[in-house]
Amino acid sequence: MDIFLNSFALVFISEMGDKTQLLALVLAAKFRKPIPIMFGILVATLLNHALASYVGSFVTHYVSQDILKWVLSATFVGFGLWMLIPDKDDGFEEKHKWGPFLTTTVAFFFAEMGDKTQLATVALGAKYASPILVTVGTTLGMMGANGLAVIFGHRFTEKIPMRMVHRIASALFILFGIGIFFGF
Repeated sequence: MDIFLNSFALVFISEMGDKTQLLALVLAAKFRKPIPIMFGILVATLLNHALASYVGSFVTHYVSQDILKWVLSATFVGFGLWMLIPDKDDGFEEKHKWGPFLTTTVAFFFAEMGDKTQLATVALGAKYASPILVTVGTTLGMMGANGLAVIFGHRFTEKIPMRMVHRIASALFILFGIGIFFGF
């Protein structure tokens, strides 16, 4: 249960104010069809995070535990510092008339490539070597954070100070990295 909860919490909090949450806001405003948008986010995230967590789990078989501990610890502390730099909307513009589901699926899949939540999923997969639980946890974290953006839109993001959310997420990532280093 710890694997699921840690995966969920880290991604849910780090996703607040992330570029994919901004993308969810744009898509929700453009299409005004929350159900196909949510299913598009689900499909894209499942594919992306399953791949990421399996890569992380795969690495554990080829890297010694000592090296892995150092790398994971540094990675999570690095993510914590990265969280202090908020993402901005990359200027998503729809160029194809694919509809809300396919547009969301493709846009989210590519927006997540190299994103901090995808890289965190790789690290979580390496830490826990349980790709299914990590994928489920990180996917539900993404769904929760982006679902809020799709359903509540701008009303939600105007009332919550994103700077505070980023600081909390940063602290969680750094604490997680320190915990890995010291074996907590």
